[in-house]
Amino acid sequence: MSTRAAIWVVFVTILVLALIVFFLARGAMGPAAVAPVGTGNAEFSKAAPSPMVGADWPMFHGGQNLRGVAPGTLADSLSLLWKFKTEAEVKSSAAISDGRVFIGSSDKNIYALDLRSGKKLWSYPTGDSVEAAPCVLDGWVFAGSGDNCLHALDAGTGELKWKYETEGQILGAANWTRSSDGRGTWVLVGSYDNKLHCVDSRTGKLVWAYETGNYVNGSPAVDNGQCAFGGCDAIIHVISLADGSKVSEIDSGSYIAASAAFLDGEIYVGNYENVFFKVDVKTASIVWKYSQSDAPFFSSPAVGDEFVVFGGRDNHVHCLRRDDGRQAWTFKTLGEVNSSPALCGDKVIVGSDDGRLYMLRLADGKPLWSYEIGQPVTSSPAVASGLVVVGCDDGYVYAFGPKLAGGGKSP
Repeated sequence: MSTRAAIWVVFVTILVLALIVFFLARGAMGPAAVAPVGTGNAEFSKAAPSPMVGADWPMFHGGQNLRGVAPGTLADSLSLLWKFKTEAEVKSSAAISDGRVFIGSSDKNIYALDLRSGKKLWSYPTGDSVEAAPCVLDGWVFAGSGDNCLHALDAGTGELKWKYETEGQILGAANWTRSSDGRGTWVLVGSYDNKLHCVDSRTGKLVWAYETGNYVNGSPAVDNGQCAFGGCDAIIHVISLADGSKVSEIDSGSYIAASAAFLDGEIYVGNYENVFFKVDVKTASIVWKYSQSDAPFFSSPAVGDEFVVFGGRDNHVHCLRRDDGRQAWTFKTLGEVNSSPALCGDKVIVGSDDGRLYMLRLADGKPLWSYEIGQPVTSSPAVASGLVVVGCDDGYVYAFGPKLAGGGKSP
């Protein structure tokens, strides 16, 4: 064999061995990831990490107590990653679970979108506008509608499992609790029929209903075997989840349209007469109240370890000290703040009717970033894995993340 032929044989042998090693290694690692196809930001689709386990935002304000606090941190500046168009205003707030976004629209549909790309996975038509945020639990999606019904859907396909009819529209998000025997799950939802309804999550059958004196507009908050919510009867209601019996009532003096936050035996909520309350459930008494506003509070509060943050129709975001209710700071926008803030690390994220989404520093309210959409943002932001998803009255759902070239605008 000539020298040239011998060199060629050695070269081919090395190449074959290298290819064998490559394919063996690739098989051990599993198939290569394929970026989803959609209408979203292509750079984000290729570069963004998979959602972190345990970092979901599966219902309004993130969890059962409606505290509005997300784990992790947000970047100092965000960029628009994708937007998805519906056919009407999006006043509903998003739920984020297992890499998917669930949200309602005034076009009468509930949508499931891919979190990475914004691509529509499915849509489900209801009989009226959907302002309530979906609640995602155990592979199912629960969402109320203006058609008076609570709809239970398969999270993967959007298939209807059941629907439960009340005698009034449902504008507030559903919540949940384990059944009293610990074997099942119950779903809680308020209605304009003046009742809070508790239904079995798998059958849609009524477990109990609690009647109030007027519309139940917000979402019920769950803490330590009890449920707290306000209503248009001006009462802060506290009931037992085991059987729907009354625990206590606290008169707020005016309509309550917002959802309360309920944790550590304390309730935080504002009313239509410009007063915000902290209530102690054990004594059924008001711990402190804040009234330094000249307009109603429709925004639901985010409650951190030290601060309570909420929006007002006086065009301000308000931040109070949690222990004594003293004002820590306020931030002025150019429109009413009906959006409910979310806290993530040292930041606040909130929308305004002035058409902007704002990021503020929690410590002092300093504006860090804003994005001008142009139409009112009454939807409340959902935050998961460093991403922010929010709806807008322009009919779009928006997703923001770590800043890329050509992203959001600084204030």
